[in-house]
Amino acid sequence: MSILVNKDTKVIVQGLTGKTGTFHTEQALAYYGTKMVGGVHPKKGGESWTSGMDGAADLPIFASVAEAREATGADASVIYVPPAGAADAIIEAIEAGIGFITCITEGIPVMDMVRVKARLERSSSRLLGPNCPGVLTPEECKIGIMPGSIFKKGSVGVVSRSGTLTYEAVFQTSREGLGQTTAVGIGGDPVKGTEFTDILELFLADEATQSIIMIGEIGGSAEEEAAQFLKDEAKKGRKKPTVGFIAGRTAPPGRTMGHAGAIVSGGKGGADGKIEAMKSAGIVVADSPARMGATLADLLK
Repeated sequence: MSILVNKDTKVIVQGLTGKTGTFHTEQALAYYGTKMVGGVHPKKGGESWTSGMDGAADLPIFASVAEAREATGADASVIYVPPAGAADAIIEAIEAGIGFITCITEGIPVMDMVRVKARLERSSSRLLGPNCPGVLTPEECKIGIMPGSIFKKGSVGVVSRSGTLTYEAVFQTSREGLGQTTAVGIGGDPVKGTEFTDILELFLADEATQSIIMIGEIGGSAEEEAAQFLKDEAKKGRKKPTVGFIAGRTAPPGRTMGHAGAIVSGGKGGADGKIEAMKSAGIVVADSPARMGATLADLLK
């Protein structure tokens, strides 16, 4: 099985005609067979997008998400719209009734995302991101910017705040022969659509996911909340072998490190507290990002 997406997921691309949207759509079509069914651009409705790669089909462009969904039956959208317009693009997808929305865009103003979050809570849509690498289920569906070549179908569920460390966990679990069910990058921004607990719940419920890697960062309290969630679920008998890692252990307090959410302040959000919370929940914490896969392989022996 997979979570969030599968081989039947129909995806539209908001921001398809831009450089980033074009590149990653070509990758998803030519190398992964994702069912990309159309693009959205308010000024280019009725036109078509032509791929520059062999094996990547041309796609129709629609003037709105609602029009695209009506014409294609799309149930997912991926957003490559620049920061100034990305929040409105998310809201448009929500109002069009798209069930699963992935926003790759980095640098969306926090107050814009507060507005999106409020609208999201009054809907049935799920938002992944923003500022995330997306989601990928091996041999089924790629939404976002993850490099498909490192994936291998298998049994590990990967969830991460860090894009690059998502790829590390995927590469390492492929190298160990474990493979992945689905990898999900939730993004590092302080206001986002999907949190660790949401994905962990899906992984615990998925029979094909036999173990989990969870990668956190300094800043915020999401990792502590996720650890408490796993601890509570274990008491109910729902437990899977889990390896964790926290990025940013050496970051100085009060300084933002890359992600908008990766800041330690007021005595909260530090690496040590997150690591202790993970360990108290029975998560085996890798001592290096280079050993996440090996740590899980050792745990499963």
